[in-house]
Parts: sequence; structure tokens; C-alpha cells
Amino acid sequence: NWGGTCTFGLMENALKVRDIAAWLEAWAPRHLAESYDNVGLLVGSADAEVTKVLVSLDCTERVVEEAEREGCELIVSHHPVIFGGLKRLNGQNDVERTVMRAIRSGIALYAIHTNLDNVSTGVNRHLGQLVGCIPESLKILRPMGAKLEKWTVFVPTSHADELREAMAGAGAGSIGNYDQCSFAAEGVGTFRAQPGATPFVGEVGKLHREQEIRLEMVVPGEALRQVERAMRKAHPYEEVAYDRVVLENGRMDLGAGMVGNLPEPMAWDAFADHVKSALGANALKHTPPVKEQVQRIAVCGGSGAFLLGDVARSGADVYITSDVKYHEYFQAEGRFQLLDVGHYESEWQTSALIANKINEKFPNFAVRLSLTKTNPVTYR
Repeated sequence: NWGGTCTFGLMENALKVRDIAAWLEAWAPRHLAESYDNVGLLVGSADAEVTKVLVSLDCTERVVEEAEREGCELIVSHHPVIFGGLKRLNGQNDVERTVMRAIRSGIALYAIHTNLDNVSTGVNRHLGQLVGCIPESLKILRPMGAKLEKWTVFVPTSHADELREAMAGAGAGSIGNYDQCSFAAEGVGTFRAQPGATPFVGEVGKLHREQEIRLEMVVPGEALRQVERAMRKAHPYEEVAYDRVVLENGRMDLGAGMVGNLPEPMAWDAFADHVKSALGANALKHTPPVKEQVQRIAVCGGSGAFLLGDVARSGADVYITSDVKYHEYFQAEGRFQLLDVGHYESEWQTSALIANKINEKFPNFAVRLSLTKTNPVTYR
């Protein structure tokens, strides 16, 4: 619990905006954002130096003002301030005023939105743990089924470990919570170098037999180019023999929402009170209770009505999300409890998640959690 703000000591050599962006995008690649979204560096130069970062759920004019006071050159927000197209900048609305003020003050604006929603260590895992789910039980509610390939590479036994490490370092061999996953089988490879070739082993014009390893690793779609470059660089042969097979199962560690289990069943009333306290909610909207005891919990930070069908199929007792419309409540149909906690309430602690991630890579860097409450909704 960050308690609102935490500041780390300044680094001797200032980082650049691109350094922070690269680390965040290694965690939540931009291509994982939904097509309607707008993520990444929205305002400012990637080459600008940064000594302090302000992290906030939203980027508003008041948040920019706070960054000015605190001497922060970069604001990292979950929600992008520029969501639709900007046709002019004359200060006629809050978005234009926020962008203009950031530009005047030399403050870069960066957003990490639905790409952070769609990774297994992002918004929804954090929300699931906040409401009490066992971390190991949390699974993606609607997997993206992103492209996944299996590569088979034939390499001399002497270079097998070096090749495996190079491919793993470029993104191959990750399955769930495990990395450097591979399968290896020994065999004998044959080839005859033709005139003009410069073979690593063997002689031109003569058939050569070489003890080789058949190395198999999975490669995610976003890492195909990097893995191929790493493979060719680490492989000793002039011509690399390898196969690529597209897998139908795809990746299950990317996608929307999460579902998991509480350690023990809880009475519905007690669980609702716990959620309200954990998320700092002033009020909860929900469908009539379905069960007196609940244990299997589905979550989606932000607007999650699009997952109602997935929740029903998951066997969840409760679905925690926000921005549910009146007629969408009927879709619960007595199969599960629909609990609308409010958009801000479901995501405000994402700021601490992002700040912790930055500090993980840059432990001596100055990171500040915004003290500006940006929730536009009030209750009475």
C-alpha cells in the first residue's frame, strides 16, 4: 500500500523518456492495445531527459499542474488524455487545455491503457488480488488467442545451449509462468557443401555427418522478428535449417478480464463489504444475490459489460466491473452476481502497479504517485 505517494532518490544520470517507455512496453507491448485505443507517448520527445515521473490514473489539467509543482518531466497515466482525434488546439475543452499546458511546461505525457488490461500481470490481476483472490488461481477470462508458433531448429550439439539462451533472451520459450522452455532431441544431420559455400564444419563437395540437437521452442507472435535475428546470430551454420509451425491453441496468457478463487467461501454481505473497503468505494450497484456464499470471482477493471457472456461460462459467483448499463444487468439472469463498483474505483490503484513496475527496473529513480483525485463522479 503506497498510501498516496512515494518518492525514490534521484539517479546520478538522468534517464530519457524512451528508457521509461521501453521498459513499460516490454511489460505491456503497445500492439496489445485495443484498436480503438491510443497508447504510448502522446506528447513530448522520446529523447527528453527525465529526473522525476508522476503516475496517475488520468491525465488532467490539475495533474499537469501537480507535475509542474513537483518538477516532474513525465506523466505516466493509465487513461490516455488524447483518446479521439484532435482537430485543433485552442483550449476550448479540458483535453486541449491539458495538452497545451503540458507542451508549455515541457512535460511528456505517456499512456499505458488497454495494453495493460490485456497482459496477465496487469490491471485485472491486480484487481483480482485486491479483492482477495488467490494469485495462483487467477486466469484470463477471455484469452486473445494471440499468434503462437513452435520453432524447430537443428544445431550442432556444441552450440545448442548458446542458441537456446539467445532465442529465450529474444522472447522464445515462455509458457505461462515459466520461461526458457524447450525440448531437445539428439540426432545426426547430413549435408554436402556446394562450390561457393563456406561451411562451419565439413568440406566442400564431401558429404558430412554432424551430431546435432533438434531444439524446439514456442515463439509468440510479437517476438517473431527478434527471435529470428537472435537465432541466426547465435547459430554457427551458414544456412540455418529450421521449421515454423503455427499453433491453433494460441496464447492463453493475454486477454480481457480474469477469474479466480477466494481462499475460502465468504458470505455475500461480508464479501461486498470487503470489496467496498478494498477499492475505497462509496457505493455499490449490484443485481440481487444469487448465492449466500461466494468463492469464484471474475473481475474486469473499467468498462467490462462486454464480458458478461464469458463470466457466465466461467462459473463465477460474482463479477466485479463498472459502467454497466441498465439493460445489461438483466444478462446476469440469476447465474451470477453482477457488482458495479464504479470505473475510478475499479482502477485507481493501477497507479501503484505502474509505479512499482518502473521502480522494479529503476530502483533509484524518482517516482511519485499523484495526489490529485481525478474521479469525476461524486456520491451523496
